[in-house]
Amino acid sequence: MVVPPWDVRADASGAGHGGRFACETARMGDVAVRAQGRVAANGIELAYETFGDAGDPAIVLVMGWATQMIAWPDELCAGLAGRGHFVVRFDNRDVGASTHLAHVVPPRLGEVLTRRRQPPYTIGDMADDVTGLLDGLGLASVHLVGASMGGFIAQTVALRHPDRVRSLTLFMTSTGSLRVGQARPRIYARLLRREVISGRDAAVAAAVETFRLIGSRGDLFDEAFVRDVAGRSWDRGFDPAGSLRQLEATVTQPNRTAALRRITVPTLVIHGLHDPLVAPSGGLAVARAIPSARFVGYPGMGHDLPRSLWPEFAEQIAALAARGERARRPGPVSG
Repeated sequence: MVVPPWDVRADASGAGHGGRFACETARMGDVAVRAQGRVAANGIELAYETFGDAGDPAIVLVMGWATQMIAWPDELCAGLAGRGHFVVRFDNRDVGASTHLAHVVPPRLGEVLTRRRQPPYTIGDMADDVTGLLDGLGLASVHLVGASMGGFIAQTVALRHPDRVRSLTLFMTSTGSLRVGQARPRIYARLLRREVISGRDAAVAAAVETFRLIGSRGDLFDEAFVRDVAGRSWDRGFDPAGSLRQLEATVTQPNRTAALRRITVPTLVIHGLHDPLVAPSGGLAVARAIPSARFVGYPGMGHDLPRSLWPEFAEQIAALAARGERARRPGPVSG
């Protein structure tokens, strides 16, 4: 049985245009069309997939560190499309079928952490990738959803381009402050452990080991889903150097706490209360910083998206998007 969420309303406290490439389409259940393609964005190419009718209000899903767009479950995407949205998921730079900056050798992480070397790119650059994606797909403004590092990116888009964001949903993320959202020491040790992945089976086994450490507890942990995503991610493109470049962008992100007070769109922060990678204090800090943001915490949920919660996540995102749509409508004219 899924434990009902802990729901807390938090008060506020103290790119160039790209061209769309050819895409393929397919039927998917009761969702009208599923399409995939590549688009030029911010000097690179981003692989994307869409669900639903392009004439509906758009929801763009931004995934986290070293994780491909397929980690956004098909069922969640289809559920959002079935609720009247055009859903876009995409691979960030350096993962999956998007551009990999193979010509850029990442410096050692220690040199980046001590500021002796600059990261190959920043969270700000990845945010500019998102706005380039929107330009390439002809989307003037969207409902933005980010998970983990994708939450850092989504916050940055909302701060840099507030006119492009209608609502903001943030999963398992933080403000960039070193005072909140920090992982447990043993988690750092596991994620930074050097290991050679020799093939598909080894990649799947490593993913299962990692998510047994950082993922949800008990019945909420879905090993079959982890294995499926890990195997397909290997098939689509495994790139340890790309993961390191993304990590170096993450560890050098700025503290956005003060800036987040400028965000005025409807915002929902969802966090697992047993997340050992990004502690719940991170999500709570985001919700406190953004005026009128709402925090929803789930007992037993870790740093993942439990299958049993997908329908509820879809409902929460769609409800927030409806608020964002209502906020865009002009009020009655008096006279």
